[in-house]
Amino acid sequence: MTALPSTETSATDTQEPNTVRSVLGFDFGTTRIGVAIGQTITGTAQPLDPLKAKEGIPNWDEIARIVSEWQPDAFVVGLPLNMDGSENEMCQRARKFAKRLHGRFNRPYFMMDERLSSYEAKGQVMARGGNRNFKENSVDGLAAQMIIETWFTTRY
Repeated sequence: MTALPSTETSATDTQEPNTVRSVLGFDFGTTRIGVAIGQTITGTAQPLDPLKAKEGIPNWDEIARIVSEWQPDAFVVGLPLNMDGSENEMCQRARKFAKRLHGRFNRPYFMMDERLSSYEAKGQVMARGGNRNFKENSVDGLAAQMIIETWFTTRY
């Protein structure tokens, strides 16, 4: 991914990067939200099943279940900047989502530039012989995985 890191963190972020052991990553979308879990010890992540959203509103009970199951130390949310680095409406929505994650689960969040993550995820699916039904092929989870792994390379 050719993404550049965003240094934005939650206002109450007190964790140093070396105290973060696991993160939940999100590729925010208005109809689906990609999710992945990552471990800093290995610097890798794995996609989880995507979450459905209605007009950008996720099922918070489902997110609570995932947070309870995986117990992440922090969240990494993709920031869908335009190719020229400028912001758009989806950036505001992704930030709002990240702030709500922090408010509901009291964990720090980090924003990560995710330019081209979904495009690259689709390329990976096609390279593995997948079809163009990207919903079926879990592109959202792969994009969330790439967001986390890019964040790892910029932080550790």
